[in-house]
Amino acid sequence: MTSQQAPTHGSRRARSRAPRGGKALWPVPLLALSLATASLGATYPSHPSAASLAPGASVGSLAAASCVDKVYSAMTGPQRVGQLFMASVTAAKPDQKRIQVLQQYHVGSVFLAGRSKVGAKATKSLVDSLQAKADTVSKHRVGLLVSTDQEGGQVQVLSGPGFSTMPSGLVQGSWSTSKLRAEAATWAKQLKAAGVNLNLAPVADVVPLSLGRNNAPIGRYDREYGHTAAAVTPHSNAFAAGFAQSNVLATLKHFPGLGNVRGNTDTTANVVDTVTTSKSSSLTPFSSGIKAGAPFVMISLATYNKIDPKHQAVFSPTVIQGLLRKTMGFKGVVVSDDLGNAVAVKAVPPADRALNFLSAGGDLVLAGEPNQLPAMTKAVTARMAQSSAFRTQVDQSVHRVLTAKQKVGLLTCS
Repeated sequence: MTSQQAPTHGSRRARSRAPRGGKALWPVPLLALSLATASLGATYPSHPSAASLAPGASVGSLAAASCVDKVYSAMTGPQRVGQLFMASVTAAKPDQKRIQVLQQYHVGSVFLAGRSKVGAKATKSLVDSLQAKADTVSKHRVGLLVSTDQEGGQVQVLSGPGFSTMPSGLVQGSWSTSKLRAEAATWAKQLKAAGVNLNLAPVADVVPLSLGRNNAPIGRYDREYGHTAAAVTPHSNAFAAGFAQSNVLATLKHFPGLGNVRGNTDTTANVVDTVTTSKSSSLTPFSSGIKAGAPFVMISLATYNKIDPKHQAVFSPTVIQGLLRKTMGFKGVVVSDDLGNAVAVKAVPPADRALNFLSAGGDLVLAGEPNQLPAMTKAVTARMAQSSAFRTQVDQSVHRVLTAKQKVGLLTCS
């Protein structure tokens, strides 16, 4: 998974420790310093048209919805489709030909990939050059969501001057939630100064102590905050709250959890979870974060036999529309794990990867291989022409993405 980029060096075995847990969920300051004056959950309607707002809705929320509707209405078909995709750019040595592909297909979001030690100033220069190529719609620039993997430990894409060296998830999980929230707010400010407005973190996966390092995607790299839901929940919430405080979007991943698998979907096909159910305690970090207003949730590429044995989670309406949207009430942006390079999806043609994810209820296709964009966007455009139901889903997804952009200042209509 792009969100699980393998470290560039070997993992040194460390003695596992179960981090201290806590009873607090999302710290109170989130409510005062969140991405909106209202609760975050209320700012991500499935289709935020002005008419859909409840009586008594604030003028600010009405204006935001009107702005999103105005921009959406003025977009061309290719521009709308482009909002459904996030494609990778190598952070250290960007490939200009790939960037041209992103521009050609109106891609609305970028993922800074690989490992970069060039620092915040050079990263900001890269991001500024990308933002300069973003589409203008009805004289309004629709900025790019620019994301990366800034978890800590062995998964930290951006380093060098201006970026702190972040400890692993296990170390972060040993801190108090107040310390983690404060540190996360600082890390978020550093990303924001470098032009990054979306972090594909925190990791909300619960790796049982009995599995530990035998859990290839998470435990092997000490990415988890702890070995129980009680330990992970307050810490994943604190991390996300710190990012909200600094007005950088955070992403709960990898729903419905990769803590109970052995294979890494980056490098392994047919990764199956035979443990997790729709009521497992390991879902608590996700449900708690969603209740607190998490703006993004990433879907895993594993299959969950006790939830939907017939589909990988990323292609499962049961997981996305049922468990995540209906049961947990998530109204934000659903982003896929890497549908470009991950071995877990290699058997599925690129066009079908995009179609199956969006049809299952996803919003934003993370495509680690930009050269697959032509096939993906062509397939989405063709399906929209054939299916009114699919068009409706695309309409809702684009609205969610534009609403997220509006919250971090990437879309203004004033």
